[in-house]
Amino acid sequence: MLRMLILGLLSCSALALGQPVLFEKPLSPRIANYDIQVSLEAEKNLLKGREVITWYNHCEAPLGELQLHLYLNAFRNSRTTFMQESGGALRMMQMGREGWGYIELNAIRLPPTGELDPLRVRSYQPNIEDWATPFALQSARDWTPHLEFIRPDDANPDDRSLARLALPSPLAPGQAVAFEIEFTALLPSPPFARTGTWKEFFFVAQWFPKVAVCQDGKWSGHQFHANSEFFADYGVYDVRMTVPDDFVLGATGIESDRIDNGDGTATYVYHAEDVHDFAWTASPAFLEFTGQAQDVSIRALVQPDHAAQGPAHVEAARIAVEYFQDHYGDYPYPNLTVVDPRRGALGAGGMEYPTLITAGTFYGRPEGVRLLETVIIHEFGHNYWYHLLASNEFRESWLDEGINSYTESRILNHAYGPQGDQLDWMGLKVNNIQMHRSRYLSLPDADPTVRRAWEYYNRSSYGINSYSRPAVFLETLRRHLGDDTMQRILRTYSERWRFKHPTSRDFIQVAVEVAGPDVERFFDQALYSNAVLDYAVTSITNRKMRRKGFGFDLQIEDNEEANGEFSDPDDPEPDAEGEEEVYESEVKLRRLGEFRFPVELEVVFEDGQTIREQWEGEDTWASFRYTRPWPVSSATVDPQRRVYLDARFINNSLTVQRQSLGVRKASARWMFWWQVFLEMLAF
Repeated sequence: MLRMLILGLLSCSALALGQPVLFEKPLSPRIANYDIQVSLEAEKNLLKGREVITWYNHCEAPLGELQLHLYLNAFRNSRTTFMQESGGALRMMQMGREGWGYIELNAIRLPPTGELDPLRVRSYQPNIEDWATPFALQSARDWTPHLEFIRPDDANPDDRSLARLALPSPLAPGQAVAFEIEFTALLPSPPFARTGTWKEFFFVAQWFPKVAVCQDGKWSGHQFHANSEFFADYGVYDVRMTVPDDFVLGATGIESDRIDNGDGTATYVYHAEDVHDFAWTASPAFLEFTGQAQDVSIRALVQPDHAAQGPAHVEAARIAVEYFQDHYGDYPYPNLTVVDPRRGALGAGGMEYPTLITAGTFYGRPEGVRLLETVIIHEFGHNYWYHLLASNEFRESWLDEGINSYTESRILNHAYGPQGDQLDWMGLKVNNIQMHRSRYLSLPDADPTVRRAWEYYNRSSYGINSYSRPAVFLETLRRHLGDDTMQRILRTYSERWRFKHPTSRDFIQVAVEVAGPDVERFFDQALYSNAVLDYAVTSITNRKMRRKGFGFDLQIEDNEEANGEFSDPDDPEPDAEGEEEVYESEVKLRRLGEFRFPVELEVVFEDGQTIREQWEGEDTWASFRYTRPWPVSSATVDPQRRVYLDARFINNSLTVQRQSLGVRKASARWMFWWQVFLEMLAF
């Protein structure tokens, strides 16, 4: 009851203060809510901010502390957990010796009781000139000494990216607390690991103290690792950003006001509802391009040297928005902003925040090289698989990155396929899903897909198991189940688990409900093991026989054993009176990996006739026998390439060679290596 009262007051106070209300009925639980004022000292790369966090205890147990993410401290020195894991290099950027970043908490103030009277929720007025402290905090006391840095993942004493704040008294389930923080933040330069500045360009992300997530009665806070992204609760954000008045600004949410301060600065006021993060960008060089995708307004902030690509930014965003809305459910927000990072600032490229994504391109981009489109489609996809479904990227990164990589492939193929959807240049045609398969095959068995982000064999294994392997096994499932069933799985998952924290088991439950119980075993292998899928045709044997008579109880005599080769059909032996020449053939298959999956076998005879067989793929091998007038000429497992997860397509088929052609043996080895080369290029 108290929770509903708080949510109602959040909306009512917004109306009373003249703030925009995006959703008359809240879409999320609105657990973590932020009122922030920040000023940018551009020449120093410095932020000075104050925030009031209103946090609601939705856990089933009383809480004696809060946990705060202080992500910018990952860039504080060379001995933080992030820097040790990354080696100072990430996302195509090297950390500069002078480009460090940090966040300092200058003051923390809590009410004396630690509990917020629900009637005091969000009482400050965001449009007044001087930032006002909520009157629930007017008698608050300094609580900064009660902040303690914690390192639950690795006990690294030099890491300050996660902190614990003891409360004056336990916060019971259903209660809310408001507290105020004054902070100073230095942005890394150039941008590194998603955030920072370069010359006049600023991309400000993971920049404010942020409450961790409480689940199952306990905190789920983690340090900032090189192989992880972020995890947070939903809420309402009101943010006032003061920047030089010639800067163009874009941010999460919608702009509700712009105030000229008369001192060379301007304050942008932004409002966002039912989001779990807030990021912003500012630069005096931005050129603005706009467009529309169904009911969503698109805004692209593009660098001057990429001005010719401004419409391409908008068009790629339109394609992404419309495909997602048509296939995976409504995008509830009214707008999307696409940011083009400055040259030298690619560390901020290819990143996603609610309603705000960054792209990445280069001058002179050739037509048919769709890196820009791929990045924009991928980053917008996170607004579904990450922002609408806030799964825990620290523990199950595939739920965001993997599903998103799969849907990225589907959109590119829909928009630019069927061949060369990602690269169609100078005769070279490569599809996005082929790129993911190639990456998966580079290290297919180092780890299971589901693992804590910092515990993979190496960073390559993290990337493969977070992005490419899930894209490939979901593509396998689509080819097995069909487009309609696969789309129903993803749409049902998207709509059922919005504004929650779904897990892999929640996804599997939806898949079983839509497609049947057989898919549960598929996901158990794909997610919780490092099993490799590899089926092969290992041998074809043909024996020529003479079958006497044409009725019942025929007698068969051995005549010739071909053992993987044909006798020349142009010089057949004459049949005796009343005898028929036939071939007894055997095709053998093997399961060379531990991953079990049903496969199809196609057997082709020399007269052109074809037989299709089904094998459940459970045993280590299977044998198929035939007695027919013509020998087997070839056999192929998975002839339609439905099992895209198969690690080696090159052993999927076998052809019986006619030894009468002397060049066959001489060319066999050359053909083998040519197929290997083609597979490397295509897959």
